[in-house]
Amino acid sequence: MSGDEASPLLSSARKGKGNDRDPRGSGESTPLLSNTSATPGYDGDVAEPEVDQASIQSRHSHAPSTHSTKKKARRWPSFIAMGILGCVAIAIIILAFIVPDAVQEYAQQAAVIEPTSLSIDSITTDGVRARIQANFRLDGSRVKNDYVRRIGKASTWVANQLGSEKAEIDVYVPDYANILLGSAVIPPLVVSIRDGVTTHFDFVADIRPGNADGMRMIANDWLDGRLDKLLLNGKTDLSLKSGVIPLGTHAISETLLFEANKIPAIPKYNITRFNVEDGPLKGSMLVDMSLVAFNEYPIELNIPELAFEIMVPGCANTDPFIVIAEASTGEIHVKPLTDVSANIYGVINKLPDTFTRVCPDSSSSPLDMLLKQYMHGEPATLFVRGSSRPDGDTPKWIADILASVTVPVPFPGRTFDGLIRDFSLTDVHFTLPDPFADPNDPAASPKVSGNILVTASIPSEMNFGINVTRVRATADVLYRNKKMGELNLRKWQHANSTRTEGEGSDGPSLKIQSRIIEAPLEITDSDVFSDVVQALLFGNKPIQLDVQALVDVKVETSLGELILKEVPAEGKIPVKPLPKGAIGNIDPKVGSIRVVDSSTDSITLQALVNITNPTPYTAHVPFVNVHLVANGSVLGDGTIQNVEIETGNNTNLLVTAKWNPTDGGPQSRKIGRDLISQYLSGFNTSITVKPHLNSIPGQPLLCRALSRFNATFTVPHLSLPGDPSGENSHFIRDATFHFLSSTATFTLVSPLQFNTLYLDFVNATALYNHSEPVGRILYDLPFAAPPGISHTPRLPVEWSIGSVGYDAVRNAIGGKLKLDAHAIVDARLGNWKETFWYQGKGIGATVRLT
Repeated sequence: MSGDEASPLLSSARKGKGNDRDPRGSGESTPLLSNTSATPGYDGDVAEPEVDQASIQSRHSHAPSTHSTKKKARRWPSFIAMGILGCVAIAIIILAFIVPDAVQEYAQQAAVIEPTSLSIDSITTDGVRARIQANFRLDGSRVKNDYVRRIGKASTWVANQLGSEKAEIDVYVPDYANILLGSAVIPPLVVSIRDGVTTHFDFVADIRPGNADGMRMIANDWLDGRLDKLLLNGKTDLSLKSGVIPLGTHAISETLLFEANKIPAIPKYNITRFNVEDGPLKGSMLVDMSLVAFNEYPIELNIPELAFEIMVPGCANTDPFIVIAEASTGEIHVKPLTDVSANIYGVINKLPDTFTRVCPDSSSSPLDMLLKQYMHGEPATLFVRGSSRPDGDTPKWIADILASVTVPVPFPGRTFDGLIRDFSLTDVHFTLPDPFADPNDPAASPKVSGNILVTASIPSEMNFGINVTRVRATADVLYRNKKMGELNLRKWQHANSTRTEGEGSDGPSLKIQSRIIEAPLEITDSDVFSDVVQALLFGNKPIQLDVQALVDVKVETSLGELILKEVPAEGKIPVKPLPKGAIGNIDPKVGSIRVVDSSTDSITLQALVNITNPTPYTAHVPFVNVHLVANGSVLGDGTIQNVEIETGNNTNLLVTAKWNPTDGGPQSRKIGRDLISQYLSGFNTSITVKPHLNSIPGQPLLCRALSRFNATFTVPHLSLPGDPSGENSHFIRDATFHFLSSTATFTLVSPLQFNTLYLDFVNATALYNHSEPVGRILYDLPFAAPPGISHTPRLPVEWSIGSVGYDAVRNAIGGKLKLDAHAIVDARLGNWKETFWYQGKGIGATVRLT
């Protein structure tokens, strides 16, 4: 048989008939049940359906469901039935004529079988009774050889129709010692064999499974990704007749080959409910979950209640699986081309010692390894096997199949990065190190005492009692994302916890309290520690030390005492500083700017600056010079001298700044150019103020301390003419386009009050709706932008004729519209020259005809 007919169950999906749910089409490797994107998951995500797998290995990585195991076990009879239906129909044609070779070739190429429905009428003690509905026809246009097509059409026209007697078909697997996969009893059939005439089949077939051990071997090879092909051989003795004319009994043997990419995959599923709660008996928990998958096939059946064992790996790969729970499914109703829902109920009794005992040559138990995978968001692989004690109503043949196959089930993990809502250390007390202690003595490290308060989120599916009794941790202490040291809490600390139910959409939480006394703080970076000391001296608010910890927690549950290891936790430790200034709250605002000096590579500016002193102190600053830094490059320096700093607002402080990024090389110049370009374009930009070893002449020790401290500020907005609030960052205020003359003029706003800026070159593009080009301006004649508001000369515009932007401008003649502008300009201020880029959005543009 051809490749198309070798998988009759899937032919309709391949031709795009009977299922329009997936516009991408469905290949023959489409699973019987796949995930549907319309079903919400229990974690809020929506799983994407997969319709075309490339290999058995890729399917092995898909998440199977519990009910998919037993469903998989009984899908082979469905394949047998539909495959045999095709074999019978073609065999009737092949054996009926005087010219068997040509007719055989014609039948193989012209036969079209379209299954429309497959439903399980009932499950019997030795198999299933299936109702099969399908369409069969011969399509001569599929035959490429003209001679074969003519002979076949003539022969089938003469014969008109053929019939077969009741037949029993056995299906074998040659590659597995020719084991019997199953048998099917097919009732008498009559098929029309004239070209283009469709025969509708609707019959009931009794299907019995074959060798259970052989089916187990095939299933295990399939699950392990070793099944690259599956060869099936169907055999029967078929009695034929044409009308009332008997054609004798013929031994029929047909072979179907399923390639790896055409063998159905384990269906993907989506967990829609998952809940764990204390059981009615002490030492037990109940698990209640629901999952949904999508049935992409015209198959209908009712799956009875089934029982399973849930297992986890042992310490070593050679160890037997550990049974940790028993589960059962409710009755599952499978309908064609729709979502299939399954309810699963599980019971976890006292955990086995082999599950909680530490493995040899390791510090973790199988429970620890499972929880570590789950809490780090990785799929925690469970194994599902049919129960050795099935329900009494389960037919033995189903129980034997399910109990012989173990299916790995990747249970979706859940990242616990957000498990800890708050982590704080209050009533902090620092003990400074003993200066006379030996460097290896713990007394040489500073110590921390305080109350730990942790608020942890409890996943909504965990509805069982839990009490934290002890905690321990190894925590990294950071300041401004730099590790300062390690807080040693390796000894178990007493703790207690209180569960609090959430309000509204907030889930439940667990408040954990513990008291630590003189826990050693091992300093690992003296420079960062110096930064902390400086912040305590110069800050005006409590500094925050970040803590990143892996916490071990002892908890009491109905299953006993468990240890959750390496739970990630993040938090902050506030430390009160001395009551001195807060650099971060200075909030500078720039007023007027004047150019006092310039060269080809640098420019010196003087500006009047307003700042806020949030401390209760005042200061006289005779001279302070700091570096201006961005992205690690020094771009210039700023100086204040003979300045009186008062409490509260300080206005019109004279600050001198020299912009000279070229001293740092080409990279620094590029960083400075980009910084100014971003600022002119209205981006949020920041610059770092960093003292250096000569910030205050004659004070080397103070400078050394200050040089380890820096502060980053958002570059303040400049006050522009016509915008007293200083919030409008558009240096291009508006534009006027002259359509017929293909020119444009722009209104420019300069923040300089005493100096004229010259633009020597302009390469600009106007955009409509952020991306549609309107036109391009290329202008290389210098023009001035004096202080305040000014207008450019008429700049030539090269229209983007035929574009959406051009049409928008043409339609706006006599009106206005909003445009964006991208430009590269050469600017000159005194002797200083630089090239900048500019991106402006929402510029009001007036369009005139002339």
